[in-house]
Amino acid sequence: MSGSQIRSQILNWIIEADELLSKGDVVQASEKYYKAAEEALKLIAVKLNMTDILEKVKKRRRWDSVYLFEVAKRVSLEVWEIWLSSWTLHVYGFHEMKLKIQDVKEKGNKVKNIVYFINRL
Repeated sequence: MSGSQIRSQILNWIIEADELLSKGDVVQASEKYYKAAEEALKLIAVKLNMTDILEKVKKRRRWDSVYLFEVAKRVSLEVWEIWLSSWTLHVYGFHEMKLKIQDVKEKGNKVKNIVYFINRL
């Protein structure tokens, strides 16, 4: 999949998350926001040529959350904060189903900022 196709998919996940949230489905909205951020970080790692991380992924034949945290930390404080918001959505919104609609809205709005970073690549 090309970078532009991945960008398009990330935007689609954000749109889907917004739609799900508007219907009150906080669990699925949480996961869509998370997926958008996860794929954005993978794209960022490739575009910024983070070879050490990409080699670990290649060796392991899969991404691990440890690598995603490392990518976010390397890029900027803002990307780190976006990633933490998406991780909260993934763990407490999707897996634990403990977040309220307002929590998901706030974290989701933070995650949407990842679009600015991927559009600059």
